Amino acid sequence: MTADRTDPVVRTPHGAVRGRYERGIAVFRGIPYAAPPFGPLRFRPPRPPEPWDGVRDAGAFGPTAPKPPYSEAFAPYLSDPVVAGDDCLNLNVWTPEPGPGARLPVLVWLHGGALTRGSSAVPVYDGSTFARDGVVCVSVNYRLGVEGYGLFPDAPPNPGLRDQLAALRWVHETIEAFGGDPGRITLCGQSAGAISAGALLAAPQTQGLIRRAVLQSGPPEVSDRDKVRRMVRRMAARLKIPATAEAFAAVDRDLLLRTQAEVGRLSSPVLGGPAFGIVVDGDLVPRDPLKALTEGGAARGVELLMGWTRDEYRLWLVPGGLLERIDRLGAFALAGAMARCHAGHEVPRGYRALHPDAGTAEIVGQMVTDHLLRVPLHRLADARPGTAYLYEFGWPSRLPGLGACHALELGFVFDTGDLPEAKRLAGEGAPQELCEAMHAAWVRFVTSGDPGWPAWDATHPVRIFDEGVPRTAHGPRDAEVDLWATAPAVPEPPRTAVPRAPGAELAAAMRRLRRSVSTLRH
Repeated sequence: MTADRTDPVVRTPHGAVRGRYERGIAVFRGIPYAAPPFGPLRFRPPRPPEPWDGVRDAGAFGPTAPKPPYSEAFAPYLSDPVVAGDDCLNLNVWTPEPGPGARLPVLVWLHGGALTRGSSAVPVYDGSTFARDGVVCVSVNYRLGVEGYGLFPDAPPNPGLRDQLAALRWVHETIEAFGGDPGRITLCGQSAGAISAGALLAAPQTQGLIRRAVLQSGPPEVSDRDKVRRMVRRMAARLKIPATAEAFAAVDRDLLLRTQAEVGRLSSPVLGGPAFGIVVDGDLVPRDPLKALTEGGAARGVELLMGWTRDEYRLWLVPGGLLERIDRLGAFALAGAMARCHAGHEVPRGYRALHPDAGTAEIVGQMVTDHLLRVPLHRLADARPGTAYLYEFGWPSRLPGLGACHALELGFVFDTGDLPEAKRLAGEGAPQELCEAMHAAWVRFVTSGDPGWPAWDATHPVRIFDEGVPRTAHGPRDAEVDLWATAPAVPEPPRTAVPRAPGAELAAAMRRLRRSVSTLRH
């Protein structure tokens, strides 16, 4: 390895790469960990990249996976760079000491974006802050949308998740050359990235690869196969082609992305329309990952750091005016939320009692996000007392209506809150001391397994990051979790059922709610 201060060079299994020193940190961008997933490899599991001769330049971010842009409602808040090119299965490495003797802890970052958007090139995910603090940081691009999570009769499921597995294996085999310790890899993700990290954590193929994991705003979960198939079939109907990988591979890429965006416009977590997601495949995902982690003994020795934001739902409801629309719908919207969560009347009544001044939209949003996020993360922590740590991010954005919304915490995690892209969600005036405190907690966890507060036990300690000095509370808002634990669930009726039983009436309300907001674009 050559490592002068202007041109660090590291050899990977497929060839040497030349990075850059930036403010004392060695940065390598756009390193291929798999072959371009197009041509005969489209919709197929990832293959190793072709080796190269000489030294490959790694000074710029590599191509991003094909993806539609965010809608007009969300684009002002969320940065999503596009880098053209087919070689989109690439990753980036930030390291303070590019050499095999350093043996530093490693953080592997999986970006969010509902498995349809996002990339490792988002400026907020600048890994130099972790490298500055002694952690080798790796961020990964993977296939998205129908390319990565479409379900076809003639192609294996979950190619995007298989991309992430290939990247994780690359890190385990290669990171020592960049100064990392392959025995101290922490897999981290936010939103869809956290859901992916949870699925990989439970996968038989990753045992021994992951020392620790961070799940932020996303629990281990799988999607209903029929729900994913409906996305593919609706796209096929619009495109007038068979719902097969072979037919989809022949469609112009831009047309495919436009069709995906149109069909998926109601895929908000609150509305629960058809969406792409990880599915049980009998191989990489042999069963529901949450059950595998809570009941099946998967990844038993892995330490967990898990968190959420206090007002996750506000990013889903504030852009486009959906918050006000749900308030106007009143009881109708509440019935739709009950269908979305398979909840009986006891649950919304409990929320009303706990929050008597809250509007309908706040009750609906909190019900859905607790059902999707906090309750499963509590379940996972309950199954791992002494090795799980929980936190809540509660600092409210300075922009109107957003509160402590989904994805707001990312500028604090990476200590990049001063970047313009972070301010698109946070506004002006994010406290630097809170950035430093939250970032330091992640660094401590990645380094030692202890973020700086007590592990989960019967007292339910949760670290609170909001205004003022971070503090540890015991069981914040656990009354809502208790509602889900004690209230009987209402099963989802078959889609062909006549809407007469209470469960079917709720499902019908959910469908009417979706139609009532069909003009929104997500």
